[in-house]
Amino acid sequence: MSRFLRHYLLALQFFTRVPVTGRLAAWVGYSPAMLRASAAHFPGVGWLVGLWVAAVFAALLWALPALPAAPWVAALGATVAGVLMTGAFHEDGLADLADGLGGSADRARALDIMKDSRIGSFGAVALVLALLGKVALLALLAQGEPARAVAALFLAQVVSRAAPLAVIYTQPHVGDVAGSKSKPLADGLTLAALLAGLSWMALALLVVVARFPGMGWWAGVLGAALGTAWMARLLWRRLRGFTGDGLGATQQVAELLFYLGLAVAWSVEGPTA
Repeated sequence: MSRFLRHYLLALQFFTRVPVTGRLAAWVGYSPAMLRASAAHFPGVGWLVGLWVAAVFAALLWALPALPAAPWVAALGATVAGVLMTGAFHEDGLADLADGLGGSADRARALDIMKDSRIGSFGAVALVLALLGKVALLALLAQGEPARAVAALFLAQVVSRAAPLAVIYTQPHVGDVAGSKSKPLADGLTLAALLAGLSWMALALLVVVARFPGMGWWAGVLGAALGTAWMARLLWRRLRGFTGDGLGATQQVAELLFYLGLAVAWSVEGPTA
């Protein structure tokens, strides 16, 4: 249990702005092997992020007047809350990957562009479209059944953080490993760690489906899976492997397609009982 908690807190420290400092950080410790093991808890971090943004979303939906713009304001507030909690970690990866792949067809040059901390045209466009897509899809879901939309926001944070694990497990790390934030993941992911990460996701699915039965949730998971497969193919075709930016971009695409899959399924299902 102690090792489990340390690995979870290390993942939380790495992927969010939640303070794990002082004596707590000293107790957690750090080593590349520990960070590699903590990858199993990426979806577990999604639990905490999901609970936070879902709480903000629900509070705003409850507090705002019942006007057509209310779901949009609530969706924007929840998105801002998520960005603040994670430090735009995954959004930054999406922007960098878009700049790299959009800036050059040459693999080596694309990897060099991705190291540049400045954002370019491709990155800016990708970032704006991703944020607008999240807000629009969340607002759309909330206009149907707000309670299910809140649950969808929570579940999306967990499911989308399982997506990068599939990429890490199936592809090698590429680029400048020595200078990469994802260096500890360069040695890959064990099957046990992958299954542990999927267990976090399965538990979240069970909790949500038990409260809000319906097949639409599986359409959301299918959407995220298709987004993950598309990103894995893109990374392999263009880079012959993954980078930290590629993992962040994979999470963003999986989250967006999770919402899209839900929106399509719920339009077919209609209101729940």
